Amino acid sequence: MRSTAATLLSADSSPRRSPASGEPLVLGIIGDLVEDVVVWLAEPLRHGTDTAAEIFHTRGGSGANVASFAGRLGPTRFIGCVGNDHLGTLLVEGLEAEGVDVRVQRKHVTGTVIILIDQDGERSMVPNRAAATMLDEVPDEWLDGLELLHVSAYSFNGAPVGETVIDVIRRAKQRGILVSIDVSSTGMLAQYGIDRFLDLMADLSPDFLIGNASEMECLGVVVDGQPGAVAARLANTIIVTKAGADPTLVHAPGREPLTVAVPPVPEVRDLTGAGDAFAAGFLTSYLASRDLQKACVGGHASAALVLASPGASSGAASK
Repeated sequence: MRSTAATLLSADSSPRRSPASGEPLVLGIIGDLVEDVVVWLAEPLRHGTDTAAEIFHTRGGSGANVASFAGRLGPTRFIGCVGNDHLGTLLVEGLEAEGVDVRVQRKHVTGTVIILIDQDGERSMVPNRAAATMLDEVPDEWLDGLELLHVSAYSFNGAPVGETVIDVIRRAKQRGILVSIDVSSTGMLAQYGIDRFLDLMADLSPDFLIGNASEMECLGVVVDGQPGAVAARLANTIIVTKAGADPTLVHAPGREPLTVAVPPVPEVRDLTGAGDAFAAGFLTSYLASRDLQKACVGGHASAALVLASPGASSGAASK
């Protein structure tokens, strides 16, 4: 099995194809597929009255965002649950149009997330995940051909999706599929419970744990750029810490920390989806090269594409 960091780091730089069959190996993502309603505030929010803004409707959900960006870079599959409604159909068709192999349950109603973007590009989110929390079955064949399974930690928070995703991760690891987990947000950690999340990570032992500096500090995994008090609980996990415009840090067991500079970005209007785009670029580049430096460079390049666009998109969104 390839579930230890030592195996990951010693692998040669091979293309994303099975050495036995030559078939393309797929990056799988499990998570939410929802509609984002993105509000670009033109001024500070005025409580109790009107505030000038532009409003956009885009595809959302951290997992779906990663799949969308990754689908442009290589073979990608999305797994989740979406409403049995017209909006759900449009979202599924949109992902498929971006080259993603979409495997979803259809039930209930599609979720919506309101995202308020201030004038500095920082975001505040008001989520109603709806059907995204109702994933209760993932057939074995949905995992066929996967080389790596990426999981948004949002998927641990909710029922029955939380237990479903944990089961899928265990099954993936039994099949030798690499596992990456994105911490997602400090708000999610507060709702789920920090100690509970750390216990789960220690139990699942993912190959990668990806998060930003505030998320890693909240967990006590990386603090001020150094391994934190609980880092030893993740002895076989490669820790990837993003810090916006500051360098990305990679702590891999048995290796010196890796620091990778982030190239300047001309315009930053909306940070929504930048972390998801980074994950897509990082994981796709890693699978192609087995090189953590190249993976970070790929992540930075992917993230840079979304920073001037509304929501998790690299172009125009509908108003």
